[in-house]
Amino acid sequence: MSVSKKQYKRITVKSLVEMKANGEKISMLTAYDYTMAKILDSAGLDVLLVGDSASNVMAGHETTLPITLDQMIYHASSVIRGIQHCLVVVDLPFGSYQSDPKEALRSAIRIMKESGAHSIKLEGGREVKESIKRILNAGIPVMGHLGLTPQSIYKFGTYTVRAKEEQEAEQLMEDALLLERLGCFAIVLEKVPAKLAKKVAEAISIPVIGIGAGNGVDGQVLVTHDMIGMTHEFHPRFLRRYLDLYADMTGAFKQYVADVKSKDFPSDKEQY
Repeated sequence: MSVSKKQYKRITVKSLVEMKANGEKISMLTAYDYTMAKILDSAGLDVLLVGDSASNVMAGHETTLPITLDQMIYHASSVIRGIQHCLVVVDLPFGSYQSDPKEALRSAIRIMKESGAHSIKLEGGREVKESIKRILNAGIPVMGHLGLTPQSIYKFGTYTVRAKEEQEAEQLMEDALLLERLGCFAIVLEKVPAKLAKKVAEAISIPVIGIGAGNGVDGQVLVTHDMIGMTHEFHPRFLRRYLDLYADMTGAFKQYVADVKSKDFPSDKEQY
């Protein structure tokens, strides 16, 4: 029997749990600025992730490690001003939570107070459980992140698929169950085998949102700039490009240059 989809004026962490229970898939994309956030929000996205991927996409760094807490707060504040419907999740950046649960709480509080965001996300399982507990005890919603964790790229040495071997797959499942027990409202699974991701999603009651984790999970997330083709060098197997804005924008900019050089722009109708 099909279940009618509930209409949400505003998406909350409770909404996502209800959506999983009702079999409704969750849509999630990244946002780093006001203009893009406003467009995404009006398009009906459920969740906007202010990802530390801003380090790559917006600042041109090779990894997510260089971005600072102040910079994440700036991006999150910009996104919050552009939304009316979406739930906004903000990544805790590298170095702001790994070493000390008290520092993790301070970082999370700064994001919530200074940006107006709705929740935070952090990478890892058992190794960061004390930080997660302290943040949750302060009433701040936490989204987990397992599988490929980009902040640990120098530990892994590669962005390849994680948890293909039995031991790592078992540990990932244990970490997912732990995050649920601790009280996380959702988990992102990045670049893990589809069968394992489906197994995790079926084993826990909180939503599992995948990126390169197959279609057996409860929702999907992509980097917006990748899926609309603003970035064009990146070709992972899991990425579907819905637009080719790199080509369209390059063409428009070249035409502008040509029009200015030829004195075609501005025309009589485009001046006072």
